Amino acid sequence: MDTIQIVVLALIQGLTEFLPISSSAHLILPAEVLGWPDQGLAFDVAVHFGSLIAVLVYFRRDVWVLLRDGLGGLVNNRYTDEGRLAWLIVLATIPAGLVGLIFKGYIETHLRSAAVIAATTIGFGVLLWWADIRGKRTGTLAQLNWKKALAIGIAQALALIPGTSRSGITMMAGLMLGMKREDSARFSFLMSIPVIALSAMLLSFDLLSLEVVPWGDILLGTVLSCISAYLCIHFFLQFISRIGMAPFAIYRLLLGAALIWMIWG
Repeated sequence: MDTIQIVVLALIQGLTEFLPISSSAHLILPAEVLGWPDQGLAFDVAVHFGSLIAVLVYFRRDVWVLLRDGLGGLVNNRYTDEGRLAWLIVLATIPAGLVGLIFKGYIETHLRSAAVIAATTIGFGVLLWWADIRGKRTGTLAQLNWKKALAIGIAQALALIPGTSRSGITMMAGLMLGMKREDSARFSFLMSIPVIALSAMLLSFDLLSLEVVPWGDILLGTVLSCISAYLCIHFFLQFISRIGMAPFAIYRLLLGAALIWMIWG
């Protein structure tokens, strides 16, 4: 990868990791339009770590309280709202972990086509819009129970299908379960931490098999992905309660249409 490709794809990945618009769909477009080669393992490692750093820094106070109260509850058997939320995040992470371990090979071999990504981009875009319109939008994180957390976790497991969007489908599930927009987004971002961390670690083990590791590319991709992801989280939480999911759903429909045009046009 040359420097321009690293810069463009790292910024795209950082922005789309937390917006409900599918990062995998966006990484196809530059490759198709500009004829760029596959970004490779080093880039995947870089952007995963960049996104992880961004969400940890942005939610650093929340993460500290969740860890403190979650582990503290095990010791004294008294759980605060934050301690209970910590274990709900753990519960919600289990489905994606299991599905990833079992079906990772199949998904990478059979479901990474442009046709699949176009279909999921459009299909889940429609569902996101429907959930935003039909959802009650009254539930808060304090009212979240284990059944709803597990349901959101199962939705997150479906995001392993390229084009679905991890943030998109988890926010959609939260809205369907009656959560407020900002609360569903916050839970989606918090539950992304263990998933991204596990994914980054697995990719890092694969990176060790490379004879030559492009550390300069990794550093640049990590920094750019981190900055764009941090800004994305900040502004998304600032405006989501006002703008809703409609703009993102419409964008997904247009993006899916563009992918279809590139495939069969």
